[in-house]
Amino acid sequence: MAATGSALDHLSCPKCSARADADVVHHLCGCGSPLLARYDLELAAATLRHGDLGARGDGLWRWRELLPVRDDAHHVSLGERSTPIVPLQRIGELCGLHRLAFKDEGMLPTGSFKARGAAIGVSRAKELGVLAFAMPTNGNAGGAWSAYGRRAGLEAHIAMPKAAPIIHRMECECTGARVTLVDGVISDAGKVVAGWVREQGLYDASTLKEPYRIEGKKTLGFEIVEQYGWDVPDVVLYPTGGGVGLIGIDKGLEELRGVGLLGERRPRLVAVQASGCAPIVRAWSARARESEFWEHSVTAAFGINVPKAIGDFLVLDAIYASDGCAVGVDDSAILEMRARVAAEEGVLLCPEGAATIAAAALLRSNGWIRDGERVLAINTGSGLKYPFS
Repeated sequence: MAATGSALDHLSCPKCSARADADVVHHLCGCGSPLLARYDLELAAATLRHGDLGARGDGLWRWRELLPVRDDAHHVSLGERSTPIVPLQRIGELCGLHRLAFKDEGMLPTGSFKARGAAIGVSRAKELGVLAFAMPTNGNAGGAWSAYGRRAGLEAHIAMPKAAPIIHRMECECTGARVTLVDGVISDAGKVVAGWVREQGLYDASTLKEPYRIEGKKTLGFEIVEQYGWDVPDVVLYPTGGGVGLIGIDKGLEELRGVGLLGERRPRLVAVQASGCAPIVRAWSARARESEFWEHSVTAAFGINVPKAIGDFLVLDAIYASDGCAVGVDDSAILEMRARVAAEEGVLLCPEGAATIAAAALLRSNGWIRDGERVLAINTGSGLKYPFS
């Protein structure tokens, strides 16, 4: 294989510490936990340096030492680049958040942050010899994996709740995925996918049931550090359904510390959920290590309508370790904030992104966010994909 500089070493289980060969297809650990990719950080540090990154362009693959694909020939790309951090001065002043900004993941291919996970996850699946995969989705992940899967020549099987925005269904179908609509929520779609995996031997690309989607999501953390001058903001708010992005940011920051590109200071991580589906908020309030299934979940922010995340313990670990928190916001506050940001700033956020701004305003009003702190909200997708919300 042509070397890419990847320092991928092995897979490990964050629950039982079991190790696994990274060059064999794996899904969950035998104990039921997700497996995480681990790197030889000393090896990576030898070539991953501040001064070198600028000469590598602006794509995800410039972080190659800390990405899992070994052969350049397996890179799958739709032209993804770093996404901008945009100040929200007027809204910030109205909310008492004078250093408020958002990172606009809607600028990525397929219109959402899911492109990060799909670019790396599909590339690694291709490298491991996968021909067909299956996954449940609330919309954006399915759209991204369908598009990148088509680019890679892989067959996509997607299960999606009937209530998902029709744009997401069309996106999957247009890129050649086989889409099955399911009564219920994403956990019900997950049961359908589990049957396909069991009966047809498909590669399970469900959230955290393969180790590599999170490796794309962690590049969000890499970019935040670089864009803050090799530092971090004081607070990062992330809309949390499955929570892979929040886990990924935390993992990415840990790895940058390990290669010497980041000091010990860390942002307080905030998991933002809708009040109608807030299992992480309930668990954090109880100082629990895992969440309980949220019955009868419903929210206008459809992307975070996840009643029980397989990686909930990793989300909670990241929050506790950073002295962060979890907060729920009502749908009325989400939709009102979406309208206010558009009217004041000319920015059309997705509902999940608007939830983070509503949460920031709430946390400032109760004093959890302090005056003068640098606050970064993650807008996970283009508002244009949600024309009716």
